[in-house]
Amino acid sequence: MSKEISGPRQAAYYIGMGIMAIGIITFISVFFNTPDPAQHFGSFKKEADDMSTRAITGMILVGIGAMIQTIGARGLAGSGVILDPKKARGELEPYSRMAGGMAKDALDEADIDLGGKSEQVVMVRCTKCRKLNEEDSKFCQECGEAI
Repeated sequence: MSKEISGPRQAAYYIGMGIMAIGIITFISVFFNTPDPAQHFGSFKKEADDMSTRAITGMILVGIGAMIQTIGARGLAGSGVILDPKKARGELEPYSRMAGGMAKDALDEADIDLGGKSEQVVMVRCTKCRKLNEEDSKFCQECGEAI
């Protein structure tokens, strides 16, 4: 498993980001160009149709850019385009490591065992100050009262 995201995937990520930016600019441009209702109705309708086409095109570009960006970040299998869990795990590994995921893999790599079972600890409460003390304590750790 590679610990780095490959060059082509990085390129796809940034291309997707660029397409999204173009889509956002295209969509927002509709709000800076309003049709003039004083013009002849035919040209007003044509201008309004042009604006709706730009808005829809902008939204489509944002969607396509987001999809390309996701595939670039997570790979084809990691983003769900290809259904292959083993390949997906390999493709997601560098992205998840960057995003702070796969803690178990990082712990395994550092050879850290967290155990899996916890030990039960019995505590005794002091009748005077209500402090919890270890089971074998003869005196309270807080107030010194005999337990």
